[in-house]
Amino acid sequence: MGIELHHLRGFLAVAEERHFTRAAKRMDVSQPTLSRSMRRLESLLGRRLLERTTRQVTLTPDGEALYAQLSVLIPRLEAALWPEPEDEVFRVGFAWGFPSPWPQVAIARFEAETGLSVSVRRHDAKLAGVDRGHADVAVLRGRVTAPSGMRSVTLLHERRIVAVSTRSELAGREEISWTEIADHQLVLNEVSGTTNLDEWPVDRRPKVAVTCRNFDEWLEAVAANKGLGVVPEFVGRQHIHAFVSFLEIPDAPRVPLQLVYPQHGGHPKVERFVEMAREAVKGEA
Repeated sequence: MGIELHHLRGFLAVAEERHFTRAAKRMDVSQPTLSRSMRRLESLLGRRLLERTTRQVTLTPDGEALYAQLSVLIPRLEAALWPEPEDEVFRVGFAWGFPSPWPQVAIARFEAETGLSVSVRRHDAKLAGVDRGHADVAVLRGRVTAPSGMRSVTLLHERRIVAVSTRSELAGREEISWTEIADHQLVLNEVSGTTNLDEWPVDRRPKVAVTCRNFDEWLEAVAANKGLGVVPEFVGRQHIHAFVSFLEIPDAPRVPLQLVYPQHGGHPKVERFVEMAREAVKGEA
């Protein structure tokens, strides 16, 4: 037996989840079955793709290279084999903290003009599903490097704030400086977060206390006083938590908000949606 589609789809699931149990659940197979499938794929390719430890799964350089290719190719192959109906909805993907009000304005105008129905879908992934064919356009925050074949359009830049536990010594303060954050430990969302340690000088970086894989885990870790969390202002104000307070960061670098979509072979109306999004953002200014 050679390499089959289920081997490649399983590898994508493991690469994105970085966890065999979660990946197996996503693939609707048992964890031992998925593990055997990955070992078989590595055997057929003749190289190691995954580094397994008791706590996590990471990609080897060969695994990173294969993922970069398959994350684009497999969705296109599946779309070719199982095309969606002609009356498909236009899918807007996001990872967390869907903005307001400009997307709602753009969506209403887009639906009225095109007659298409717009579906907003959350995907806990760096590119919110657009790279895997699960979204026609993705709304993304942070310094996102669009992969080959994708186009990125920056719409605006958002202010940042710090989230702290109400049990933190900082909870009674109104603001904190960007450099002072380096004196504290951080909670990082490593999948779809917007904060990277390289935004601080090499010799003045905060330590990471906890890494999370989605916004909800991030918020609960901050609430539990595991560390500080840096987040775009709009997102923080949207998600009120009884055990989380927010502080201003007057000198923080701002966070770009972008639309990412395929350059070729994407939805025929995606460029029009991007144009309407730009108009809606300008209307807010």
